[in-house]
Amino acid sequence: MAVIGASAYLTVVVVLRLSGKRTLAKLNAFDLVVTVALGSTLATILLNSDVSWTEGALALAVLALLQSLVAWGTVRWPGGRKVVTARPTLLLRDGRALPEALRAERVTMDEVRQAVRATGSGDLTSTAAVVLESDGSLSVISASRLGNGSSLEGVRARDA
Repeated sequence: MAVIGASAYLTVVVVLRLSGKRTLAKLNAFDLVVTVALGSTLATILLNSDVSWTEGALALAVLALLQSLVAWGTVRWPGGRKVVTARPTLLLRDGRALPEALRAERVTMDEVRQAVRATGSGDLTSTAAVVLESDGSLSVISASRLGNGSSLEGVRARDA
C-alpha cells in the first residue's frame, strides 16, 4: 500500500509538471472542478484496492489532457470560453448595490459588505465596484483606485 501511495503521489507530481501551471489554476469554476477531480482520483488510487496504479495514472493523465484541451480551445475560440467560463458580474457600482445582479447571482449584501471590509474599507460609498468573478471570488475596487475603469471591460453589468 505504501509503494502504491508513493507511486501515485509521484505520478500526480509528474502529471502536474508536464501539464503546466494552468492545470491547477483556479481561474474559473471548471478549473476548480478539475483540481478537485485530480485530488479525488489520487484518493481513490490510495484508498481503493480495486483500482490499480495503472488505471489511476491513466485517469490522472486523462484529466490533465482534457484540462489542457479545454484551456487550449478557450484561448483559440472566443465562443469556447463562453461555454466553459461564466462572465464576471458587477454587483455594486459607485457604492450602490445592483439588486437584480445580486438576485441573479444569489449573492447577499452581507457577502458584498464582507468583501469590502476584507479590503480594509469601512465605507461602501468609497467603493467604485464589486465584481463577482468567474471563479466565484469577489473583487473590490475602491473609488480612489478605479482609474479609467478599463479592468471592468467584459464585466456584465445588470441594473447599471
